[in-house]
Amino acid sequence: MRLPSSIFVSVSLFTAETTAALYLSSTYRSAGDQIWQGLTLLFTLVPSVLVQLTLTFIHRDLSRDRPLILLLHILQLGPIVRCLEAFCIYGSVGRVEEPYVSITRKKQMPRGGQSEEVERQVGQAEGKLFTHRAAFARTSVIQAFLGSAPQLTLQLYICVLQQGVSIGRGTLMVISLLSIVYGALRCNILAIKIKYDDYEVDVRPMAYLCIFLWRSFEIATRVVVLVLFSSVLQLWVLPVVLLNFLVFFLYPWILFWQSHSPFPENIEKTLTRVGTTIVLCLLTFLYAGINMFCWSAVQVKLNDPDLINKSQNWYRMAVYYMLRFVENASLLLLWYIYKTDVYQFICAPLLVLQLLVAYAIAIFFMLVFYQFCHPCRRLFSSNMTQGLWNCSSLLCLMCNSTSPQNRPIGKTVLEPPSPSTCKEAANHGRVHDTASDSTDDMPNDTTYDMLNDTIYDLPNEMGNNIGGGINGDINHSVSCNA
Repeated sequence: MRLPSSIFVSVSLFTAETTAALYLSSTYRSAGDQIWQGLTLLFTLVPSVLVQLTLTFIHRDLSRDRPLILLLHILQLGPIVRCLEAFCIYGSVGRVEEPYVSITRKKQMPRGGQSEEVERQVGQAEGKLFTHRAAFARTSVIQAFLGSAPQLTLQLYICVLQQGVSIGRGTLMVISLLSIVYGALRCNILAIKIKYDDYEVDVRPMAYLCIFLWRSFEIATRVVVLVLFSSVLQLWVLPVVLLNFLVFFLYPWILFWQSHSPFPENIEKTLTRVGTTIVLCLLTFLYAGINMFCWSAVQVKLNDPDLINKSQNWYRMAVYYMLRFVENASLLLLWYIYKTDVYQFICAPLLVLQLLVAYAIAIFFMLVFYQFCHPCRRLFSSNMTQGLWNCSSLLCLMCNSTSPQNRPIGKTVLEPPSPSTCKEAANHGRVHDTASDSTDDMPNDTTYDMLNDTIYDLPNEMGNNIGGGINGDINHSVSCNA
C-alpha cells in the first residue's frame, strides 16, 4: 500500500496558505488597508468552507454520529484531522486481520494489442484510504482555483500598485502558485483515472514533471496578463472576467438543455431536486473557475450519468488554446498601449515577448505530455500529432468551405458508414458474440465528429467503454467498507 503522501502535500499547502494569509491580513489591518484585508480573508475563508463541506459530504459525516468530527470541520480543522486519520489507517494496515475484503478487477495497459485482467483483494483499510485520497484530490482542486488563484491575482495586483513586494506578500504568492499548480496536477491525474477506470494506471515521474512545467508556465502567464491588464484598465477587467466566467459556466448547461436529457438524479440519494441543482451549480462554478486560468482536464457533461465527458476531443482543446493565446496577446497589447509611469523601469516589449514565449512553452510541455508521457496513450484512438493535424485540417475546411479540393479531408471524419460497412459490422457482431473474451481487451478506437462532439464507433475494432465518474471511485470505496 502506498504512503498517503498526496494527502500530506494537500494539507501542508492548505495550512501554509491559510497561515500566511492570516498573517498578511493582520499586516494590512495594521497599515489601515481594510479593503485588502477583507479581500485577503475572503479568498481564504470561502474556499476553506467549501473544503470542509466537500470532506463532510464525501465521508458522509452527516449520516453518522460523529459530533467531534463535525465540530472540527466547523472550526476549519477538518483537513488536518482527515490527514491524521489517513496516516493512522496506513499505520494499522497488516496488524489486524480484516474479516471482509472485496475483489477488484483492473486491466493492464495493452501490449501487442492485448491486455490482461488482474484480480486483487482490497481490504477495508485500503478502501478507506482510497476514499481519503479521492476526497483530498477534489479538495486540492477546490482550494487551488477558488482560493489560491484569486489570492495570487490579488496579491500580485497589490504589488504592482505599491511597486514593492514585502516578505509576507511574497511568501503568500509563492505558496498560492504552488497550490494552484498542484491543484491543476491533481485535476489532470483525476481526469485520467476517471476516464480509464477499468485500467491500472501508473503515472511515471516524467509525466508529473511535464504536467508541473505545463501548468506552471500556463497559470503564471495567465495571472500576470490579468494583473497587467487590470492595472491600467480597471473598469474593463470586470467585463473580461465576467464574460470568461459566464461562457464556461453556461456552456455545460447549454449542452445539457440541447440534449433534452432527464435531470440527473443519481448524484446522492439523500439529496432533493433543489440540493442536486445546487451541487451541479457548484460543479459548473468550479469548472468555470478552472478554465479562467488554465485548461480543465476534467470536462463536465451534465447529460452523462457520471457527469464527466470521457471522450478525448483534441478539437476542443486546440480551440481553447488558440483563443486563449489570442486573448492573452490582445490584453498585453492593450496594456502596452495604455501603460503608465509605473512601468518605467520595465522593458515593456521584452516583457510582452517573454509572456507570449512562456505561454508557448506551456503548450509545448502539454504536447510532450500527451505525445510521450501520458500513462494511457496506448488507448488513444489517435495520437496528439494526428489529432492536432485533424483539427487544423478541419479549421482549414471551415475557412475554405467553398474550395472543392479541401472537401475530402472533412469527408473522412464526418461521412456516415456505407451500407457495405454496416453489413460487415453485422457479420462482425455475430463473430463478436462468440469471441467476446478476446475482443474485450482491445482498446476502444473511436472517430470523433469534432463539430458536434459525437462519436462513431468503428465496426472493425470494438472495445469496452472506458472510464469511471466522479462518484465511481467513491462508490468503489463504499463497497470496500461494506
